[in-house]
Amino acid sequence: MAETDILKVSILGKESIHCGFHLIPYIVNTVITTLPSSAYVLVTDTHVANFHLTAFEAEFNAAFEKLPNAGRPRFLSRVIAPGETTKSREGKADVEDFLLLNKCTRDSVVIALGGGVIGDLVGFVAATFMRGVRFVQIPTTLLAMVDSGVGGKTAIDTPHGKNLIGAFWQPEYIFIDAAFLETLPAREFSNGMAEVVKTAAIWNEKEFADLESRSAEIFAAIQTPSTNNSGRTQASRSAAQQLLLSVIVGSISVKAHIVTIDERETGLRNLVNFGHTIGHAIEAVLTPTILHGECVSVGMILEAELSRQMGILGQVGVGRLNRCLKAYNLPTSLSDPRIASLPAAKQLTVEKLLDIMKVDKKNSGLQKKIVILSRIGATYEPKATGVPDSLIAKTLSEAAKVIPGIPTKNPIRMATPGSKSISNRALVLAALGTGTCRLKNLLHSDDTQVMMTALLELKGANFSWEDGGETLVVEGGEGSLQVPPKGKEIYLGNAGTAARFLTTVCTLVQPSQSDAKTTVITGNARMKQRPIGPLVDALRVNGSQIEYLESQGCLPLSVLPDGLKGARIQLAASVSSQYVSSILLCAPYAHESVTLELTGGQVISQPYIDMTIAMMKTFGITVEREADPVTGKLLDVYRIPKGVYKNPAEYNIESDASSATYPLAIAAITGTSCTISNIGSASLQGDARFAKEVLEPMGCTVVQTETETTVQGPPIGQLKAIGLIDMEPMTDAFLTASVLAAVAIGQPLEGRELKDADSPTVTRIIGISNQRVKECNRIRAMIDQLAKFGVKTNELEDGLEVYGKPVGELKKGASIHCYDDHRVAMAFSVLGTVVKDTIIEEKRCVEKTWPNWWDDLENKIGLKVEGVELDSADTVASASGTTSQDGSASVVIIGMRGSGKSHVGELAASALAWPFVDADTYFAEKHKIGVREFVHQHGWESFRAAETGILKELLTTSAAKHVISLGGGIVETPAARDLLKNFAKKGPVVHIVREIDEVVRYLGEETARPAYGEPVTDVFRRREPWFAECCNYEFINYTGVLTSEQNASVAGNATVDEVSRFFKHVTGQQANLAPNLAPGKRSYFLSLTYPDITPALRHMKDLTVGVDALEVRVDLLRSPKDFDAFGPYIPPVAYVTEQLAALRRTTSLPIVFTVRTVSQGGSFPDKAEKEAFHLLNLAVRIGAEYIDAEISWPEKLIKDLVSHKGSSQIIASWHDWTGKMRWNEASVKAKYDIAARFGDIVKIVGKANSVQDNFALYDFVSRVSSASNAKPIIAINMGVEGQMSRILNSTFSPVSHPLLPTKAAPGQLSYAQIQQALHLLGQLPAQRYFIFGNPIAHSMSPTLHNTGFEVLGLPHTYQLLETTDVGEGIKAALASPDFGGASVTIPFKLDVIPLLDQLSPAAEAIGAVNTIVPRLADASGTNRILYGDNTDWLGIVESVRSRAPALGAPQAALVIGAGGTARAAIFALKALGAQHIYLYNRTAGKAQILVDAFPDAHVELVERLGIWPGEGLVPSVVVSTVPASATTTEEGSADAVFLPVSIFDAKLEGVVVDMAYKPAETPLLALAKRVAPNWATVRGVEVLLEQGYVQFETWTGRRCPKHVVAERVLEKYNASA
Repeated sequence: MAETDILKVSILGKESIHCGFHLIPYIVNTVITTLPSSAYVLVTDTHVANFHLTAFEAEFNAAFEKLPNAGRPRFLSRVIAPGETTKSREGKADVEDFLLLNKCTRDSVVIALGGGVIGDLVGFVAATFMRGVRFVQIPTTLLAMVDSGVGGKTAIDTPHGKNLIGAFWQPEYIFIDAAFLETLPAREFSNGMAEVVKTAAIWNEKEFADLESRSAEIFAAIQTPSTNNSGRTQASRSAAQQLLLSVIVGSISVKAHIVTIDERETGLRNLVNFGHTIGHAIEAVLTPTILHGECVSVGMILEAELSRQMGILGQVGVGRLNRCLKAYNLPTSLSDPRIASLPAAKQLTVEKLLDIMKVDKKNSGLQKKIVILSRIGATYEPKATGVPDSLIAKTLSEAAKVIPGIPTKNPIRMATPGSKSISNRALVLAALGTGTCRLKNLLHSDDTQVMMTALLELKGANFSWEDGGETLVVEGGEGSLQVPPKGKEIYLGNAGTAARFLTTVCTLVQPSQSDAKTTVITGNARMKQRPIGPLVDALRVNGSQIEYLESQGCLPLSVLPDGLKGARIQLAASVSSQYVSSILLCAPYAHESVTLELTGGQVISQPYIDMTIAMMKTFGITVEREADPVTGKLLDVYRIPKGVYKNPAEYNIESDASSATYPLAIAAITGTSCTISNIGSASLQGDARFAKEVLEPMGCTVVQTETETTVQGPPIGQLKAIGLIDMEPMTDAFLTASVLAAVAIGQPLEGRELKDADSPTVTRIIGISNQRVKECNRIRAMIDQLAKFGVKTNELEDGLEVYGKPVGELKKGASIHCYDDHRVAMAFSVLGTVVKDTIIEEKRCVEKTWPNWWDDLENKIGLKVEGVELDSADTVASASGTTSQDGSASVVIIGMRGSGKSHVGELAASALAWPFVDADTYFAEKHKIGVREFVHQHGWESFRAAETGILKELLTTSAAKHVISLGGGIVETPAARDLLKNFAKKGPVVHIVREIDEVVRYLGEETARPAYGEPVTDVFRRREPWFAECCNYEFINYTGVLTSEQNASVAGNATVDEVSRFFKHVTGQQANLAPNLAPGKRSYFLSLTYPDITPALRHMKDLTVGVDALEVRVDLLRSPKDFDAFGPYIPPVAYVTEQLAALRRTTSLPIVFTVRTVSQGGSFPDKAEKEAFHLLNLAVRIGAEYIDAEISWPEKLIKDLVSHKGSSQIIASWHDWTGKMRWNEASVKAKYDIAARFGDIVKIVGKANSVQDNFALYDFVSRVSSASNAKPIIAINMGVEGQMSRILNSTFSPVSHPLLPTKAAPGQLSYAQIQQALHLLGQLPAQRYFIFGNPIAHSMSPTLHNTGFEVLGLPHTYQLLETTDVGEGIKAALASPDFGGASVTIPFKLDVIPLLDQLSPAAEAIGAVNTIVPRLADASGTNRILYGDNTDWLGIVESVRSRAPALGAPQAALVIGAGGTARAAIFALKALGAQHIYLYNRTAGKAQILVDAFPDAHVELVERLGIWPGEGLVPSVVVSTVPASATTTEEGSADAVFLPVSIFDAKLEGVVVDMAYKPAETPLLALAKRVAPNWATVRGVEVLLEQGYVQFETWTGRRCPKHVVAERVLEKYNASA
């Protein structure tokens, strides 16, 4: 055997843990030599087998060759599937069956080769097989080596939880071969490091310190593969290998020691569960996506925070633990993107986690037990500690609430954390300096952690800790910096100070030999919005090569390593003093000494610049500020010499003066006393002036020495308003001042009053304009959040005004959105001390500067703090929509002049049956002068004021059930914009959008309003963002996309239809939803996969046959310039809008708006959250009926979308393309639950590997659909094997069509294919349809309906049933089980009624039935009734509407004849809203019967055609119901009705309908064509078609394929004419 050096660890009195490198020969020799057996059975999984099984087989067989043949043992191997699902009862039985099948006996040795799953499973098999056999653990993952492989715990999982069935069974040996880790993925290595860090944290501070400082070296040990078995012997072992082995052995030794003392986990062994109580609960929700160690990492931080909350562990310990875990790429919070982006993360509610934690072996009854740290390396007790649920809930909660009261620690004496500003500067100075510097009182926060991590990644310094983490030891790098490895970006989160300082630091980096050529610094979404342009501009001008990688003026940046040139640098410093400090700090290392000149007017925050200069002096570099030689006034010019910082041995960081404002403000607002040490008049920080310059004028007593500040507040309610205060020297403190000003009602001190204020209690804060570009726009944030308390504010150019009011008048229960800004959160927590139920939503954002703020509020100030779990999304979606708008609220229309506001508004008013109000007309009527003349006489300013007054009046007097069209310039004034935005909260404000060139063309001809006096395009560009800001909907009135020759035929009257659809949708009056999306019905949508939809518009009638909706795959659209683009793609919003506008003018089908990401099978980039939701919100604004929202997007974004979706419905979707999803797994139900909370419809798509997967899907759907409140579900398996699921799916099955360029997903079928398959499966039985009548031999109805059945792939037939009466033949047909429906024609329209169970209102009013529909009588589905309807009137209505869509409600209409068809005509005209219906019949008595039958229809008899009664209104609709042979255009005929020319008014655009079936051109239609060319003519056969379409849809639930049916029917009709 090869020489092997082993480190042995004793456990339970036996040296059974053997550690080293490349141990396979050693393992085999040791096992065979010391554990003789008849069979050695190695169990592993497929992953590990690929790496190591062959080597073990070879080694065992070679060893057996050396043994005598007699009694030579066997070597068996069993390879099983990897993953947690194998660790089950079934998995255990599989291994046991293998052992029994191979006749293994009790002397067998079972070897577990693999990770924790293999070790747990095989160990449990060994514990129970033949009542226990020997086994050996060979862990191959770091996690198994240091955790599950040591200690003898074995178990399997059940559906009720993890590791609930198992045994303690100690292995004979545990072999730790660290060489196995070289094949371990980096993430799995980090996964194991969580347990290593945990062990050090509870037991050994020295080992923890090594882990803190040597993460790069430890990673290097596994990233450099060893060759020729190097490391097997001590002599061949590298330093990195030695370090790795020592880390592993150290961790194992601790656990072995604990297990030896407490094998059965009765006390001490609990300690190794640090982080596991909460971590396991998280893991139960997130497994298998998030690994065990990753969950434990988050659990450790949360449990450490719990320790801190209990006053046991300091923030230093929490900070060190956080930094250490992050160094190994482990998540430390539930907001980590790796976790927060998961759909399952939505289930991590406090209630759920606490419920899971109930099932924990450490618990005593109901009390939960958690390992509590007292410091790094030690625990509070030598066992888990009982902790109340309330404390755990407080730690887990995402929000906090301060309980109002008097601080119990009064008088308070405390120190705040170290200054963030000074900490960051000190880190840069010490890192760039030479020598060692010990930093005391360093702030342990997110910001400083980001800075330290960045400096380490630049190889700029080395950091270590002393005094239990209280002192940071910095070994300076003397300005030597390196480019990070290729692909490694420096991520700064939302740390603005770090971003600005490091921008210049990165210019100091020198070129290196690595592959990386530039340094890239980036941040989170907000950081990518914060400005850095002035600093970059100054550095670029100086010669530094810096590129913006995304938006101009913001991160991310790419910095070329070429050093800082120096000499004269000019910098605009009016936005941020941090730009100045950034250059000052780095200037000594420039190639030439630097003269820094500040330009751009007033320099912001001079005290922070002074702070930087003072600190540089402490580190050995003196900056000279120039002064005017004549006046002596200091200039904004600084001279910085070349040099190297010399680190002082020790540097004590002041406490944070900005943070000190919060406890001092609490004293002020509660009338108590607070002393802050380490902050006084000698402070470097401008915010130290807050007590004297803000609190003292407000009525507080302030005592300030050089090193401490004491504030005594006045009695509660007696704070004084400040009046005017310039806070430019302490801008960050303005938030604290603002919340105090909100309750300051005393008169300002003399001399501070505001003469121009409309209230004596106003505080006017100025000099803070830079606060708009901090973590958020802080000025806007304070205004918006103070409004929740009912506090009036006013925004100024460089500040704000706050109107104080009594505390008792402030609104209670405000929920404060913090914008992820620590200052916002802490400021409003001050107000929460006096205003009940104030909730701070994002409590963790304080970690930026004061991570333990909430703990200190309770433990040091004495105010109780409670955790608050914000409302979940449980009820955010409902089938009826979740808009808070009033359905009767008026519609307000805005947009550019010339966009079509008046035209669209009038059409909308007609569709909604609401009055239309044109604001310009209203204006002229009120002011007795037109708009143009008013502007000419009074000017634009006066007009805008008057226009705003009109708007305010209209929104009051016409707030409900009106359509109001406003002038194009209404958005020009802030007052009008505010009115519109407020109205948008309760009703639709619709922006009419039209191509700008069309607008320009129109305005060149329009003269009613005054000229702009500037180019129209400039006006458009100015107003466009205002229109977007004020509206909540957009109506796309594009015409360009339909003007091409190929699409001209589809435009037609589509605008009228689209206006009706859109405005009924946004008002909720009649949402255009798919009627078949209902229980017991089947619905389908066609997935459009065109990169450009417009060429396919002419084929849309063919494409949409049978479907209920159209899915627009937005991610597949490609603008013309990007047609050849491959890979992830974001289509331009304007292009998407244009495509949808074109589609809307072509079809009235509902649209499913889908943005499918790459990971979910689409083409949209996975990480483009902002762009995706811009598009999804566009879908809401343009009235898309269905919006597909992937549940993998962040919950907040989905909730926001759902909150304003109006009448649109959300399809909450999840797609798994891996083929690994199993429908019977709990994870699928979890995804369903999430989707059901957000969506009106749930969509889950998997991939079928076999037909069985479809059965599992069907069972899943049956189970979830059985719930009383179940949402409709789309459940599909992709691939050919999954086509059965597409056939059986009943809700919105996605279908394809042969004309499409590609299928949207593998396995898609056409609508017709699915119908044929349903029929073959017995799910769509063939039905028979009839026409009853006599004579009917020449009826067009069979052609109509059978053509429809054929095109749709339906198995039904339609046939003639001609009888002499309504006798047995008809009765037998009605009673037949395959009876689907019937048409009824003369002479049976009345005779059939006695056979029917129920009549429609139309059939009753008309007194005749032409359609019979079998309906289910109850939910059982066994009893049916026969329902009689009349569709003749609908044929007339549709004939009129489709040919004269702009007609609206006719003022007058004429019906000729008084028979049964005349009844249908009157009923139709009444439905059309005709105000006067003239009725002519040669027999007046019969006509009078009809007049009496319709008393509410305004029917008037006409004695002679062409002479109209009353006011003489001329009809615009004429319907003839008499045979063509009974009419004539020749006067004097006694046998026919004379049709005079005066029937028609040639000036009108009317419609004439002749119900006569033949001839094709009747006398009436011929007359109309001759004398009234503007009139549309409708033949009887065309009415037949229209009513037949309605019949078809009533019977089948499918829209009739009109274009094909009409072609076939008319072909046959014309042939027989």
